[in-house]
Amino acid sequence: MSGDTLSTESSILIERTSPWANNHFQQRRKVVNGVMLSIAGLFTLLALIPLFWIVGYVIIKGGQYITLDFFTQLPKPMGMEGGGVLHAIEGTLILSLLGGIIAIPPGILAAIYAAYHGNTPLGVVIRFSTDVLAGVPSIVIGLFGYALIVKPQGHYSALAGGIALAMIMLPTIIRTTEEMLKLVPNSLRETAIGLGAPMWRTTLDILLPAAGNGIITGILLGLARAAGETAPLLFTALGNENYEFGRIISSGVASHQGFFAILNRIFEQPVDSLPLTLWKYAQQPFPERVNQSWAAALVLMLIVLFTNILTRVWVQIQQKRMGGS
Repeated sequence: MSGDTLSTESSILIERTSPWANNHFQQRRKVVNGVMLSIAGLFTLLALIPLFWIVGYVIIKGGQYITLDFFTQLPKPMGMEGGGVLHAIEGTLILSLLGGIIAIPPGILAAIYAAYHGNTPLGVVIRFSTDVLAGVPSIVIGLFGYALIVKPQGHYSALAGGIALAMIMLPTIIRTTEEMLKLVPNSLRETAIGLGAPMWRTTLDILLPAAGNGIITGILLGLARAAGETAPLLFTALGNENYEFGRIISSGVASHQGFFAILNRIFEQPVDSLPLTLWKYAQQPFPERVNQSWAAALVLMLIVLFTNILTRVWVQIQQKRMGGS
């Protein structure tokens, strides 16, 4: 019985190691590999078709209405041609800046604690809360901002919109920073602590700089996501077609107002944004406003797209530089 088994195994081994069998297996492997690569390429192409379709359509529709006045002028009255979305561009910048100022410091601090004290009750709460907040619909965040800020103040404002966008940015900043800090070798932290450096100094001087590229990436991606939000701004910033940053400053200076008084006027007024303007213009019956909505969609898409692309390119350049050094 054992002799028959040995002879069978020997014959199989001889067949597999023979040149004909080896060529057969190699050809079969190449065919299967080619078929699977073709299927993967086909489905990748199918997944990219909607992306290129949307990008191309928005470029064709919006590109023909992009002019210098579109970036430098306020809107004209409804039914009149011309005008621009300067108010929306300035509002987007102010809301993103406010959201970043509010979200970045607590986001980084929470990520530091979650990265090095993740098994403590507070660390578990931070991670769980981050996951929940990342899944909350943005319109719910807008309602929360309305109840928390707009209703007590009695008016819509850029401050309320900035806080709503900060809540949207927080999960991206916390998660990205936490993962980047975990990639820093423990030997760096242990060496600094062993030399007598306190933990806060080690974190500021060693850990954060080492993870700086990834942290900046998370911040930029969070800003790009917040810049494209519309729903939370409907309940917090509302919109303001007469908002102009330069005019607020010039009138404040002419009235001899102080720095904080001018800053209060900038943040306490309702403001517009590109996605909010796009949403409002697309619903209006005037062709001029509909055309400008396509142009606003193109500008917004390019801002978000280039932010994501430049972020990834910058990270790759930094990684190559660190690898070369």
